[in-house]
Amino acid sequence: MVNAMEPRYPVPTRQHLTKVCVPRLYAQTKAHVKASLGKAERVALTCDGWTSRTTEAYVTITAHFINEEWELVTYVLQTRDMPESHTGHNLAEHLRKALAEWEITEKDPVIVTDNASNMTIAAEEAAFTLHVKCYAHTLNLAAQRALKITAVARLLGRVRRIVNFFRRSTTANHMLKKKQRLLHLPEHKLMTDVVTRWNSAHDMLERFLEQQPAICAALLSSEVRKTEKDLCTLTESDMTTAEEVVSALKPMKEATQYMSKEKTPTLSVIAPLQDTLINGLKPIEGESAVIKEMKAAMSGDLQKRYIDLRATLHACSAMDPRFKSLPFLTENQRQEVYDGLIAEAQDQPMPSELSLWSVVEEGTGKCNGSADDEGMASEEETVDDGVRFKEGESSQGQHPPPRNPKPSCPLAALLGGERYGGGAQPKTNTQENQAKEQMTRYKEADILEVKADPLVWWKEDQYEYPLLSHLAKRYLCIPGTSVSSERVFSTAGDIVTAQRSALLPDHVDQIIFLNKNLKRM
Repeated sequence: MVNAMEPRYPVPTRQHLTKVCVPRLYAQTKAHVKASLGKAERVALTCDGWTSRTTEAYVTITAHFINEEWELVTYVLQTRDMPESHTGHNLAEHLRKALAEWEITEKDPVIVTDNASNMTIAAEEAAFTLHVKCYAHTLNLAAQRALKITAVARLLGRVRRIVNFFRRSTTANHMLKKKQRLLHLPEHKLMTDVVTRWNSAHDMLERFLEQQPAICAALLSSEVRKTEKDLCTLTESDMTTAEEVVSALKPMKEATQYMSKEKTPTLSVIAPLQDTLINGLKPIEGESAVIKEMKAAMSGDLQKRYIDLRATLHACSAMDPRFKSLPFLTENQRQEVYDGLIAEAQDQPMPSELSLWSVVEEGTGKCNGSADDEGMASEEETVDDGVRFKEGESSQGQHPPPRNPKPSCPLAALLGGERYGGGAQPKTNTQENQAKEQMTRYKEADILEVKADPLVWWKEDQYEYPLLSHLAKRYLCIPGTSVSSERVFSTAGDIVTAQRSALLPDHVDQIIFLNKNLKRM
């Protein structure tokens, strides 16, 4: 076709695309990602490993930060093959090389991984200042502990056997669809649980309960009875237990789904969510023994998590205007969190915006005595420049140059001193005092609705709390889960297919990198 349109045009060969086009585009995109990372206040990483269809081991690293527009940005940095054993030492070396390659060693990087021991060792050896364990994995571990209870495991086994029968038998599957239409039920397929798939046991039971009338009718039909005589539906007692199990697992699923978001801060949600889940898992009078045992298992597993990370989680929640009141803590604990943030804010480098405002405020003092018209006009112009900058109207986004204030009136100069009140010592506006004052105003501000976006709030009010907004960027950029790395596996599975199993690891890395990051350029 191309030859018919233009015989002189040489169609690019596979080698040209592989060795020239893709690497060139990868280099351009990588330079853009590096430039974006260089502007970040802080960079948080997620890391996880997976095995491809060709039995090659890969390690994926993603980066997260808040940009100048207060948007939560996510980049997939690399998906490199790692043929050596995934020990903590080897993973630490892999992470150190990644930090150096992407030039984020000085960005006070944080890492988020699953709960595996090798990841914990790797984070320690790579000298990360903070290591957060994935909350979605934590919820899944708590749910799995509840599902191992004997009565629940037996119920899941019965349901799994029925589901697998319908998925295996074409006759039974056809009869199920027929009964669904007859009973006006949704024509949904039955689902089975997978240990490594989050909430799959909940989904299997929920779908089974939805299709129970059709399942029972199909199993009682003569066509199905010919092929499977011993298979029976659940008893009434089993159905009641299944409904209770679904009800008990539902909060865990909803929490996992929310924590899997990438466009909104999630680390700040862990502390209030953890408190809510543990309180919701308290036994209720009238519940069955199975549900009480499930709740006790999940509650016990959740309570032993994040003990060493509570201070960080509480500080992060305090920097989220949705949870800044910290209602899950006592008054003394709340004050301790606020004091810690004040101390951290006063030790941070002064943001450029705050430095400018200090200069502007110092240059706008007015004398109570007489002053010439020129001096008054100069002072008013100085104030106007500060207002325009605050409202984002300064030319080309440049800070207005501070102007030298006019000397005070002669009488104030002659009679200065505390005796006459004209030369009183100016009040020291240290960074510590500014941090305390900003924290006081921040606590008094209205609490943001839970469904609102905290980054939008900070974008609008960042100049009201310049020191605290600096901390907010450092805390709210940290994801509460390693779901970003997990999602890369799905993309990689679509790339390394049976028809493309000969792809080299370097090409896999480049293609995944471009697939995830090119659209953000």
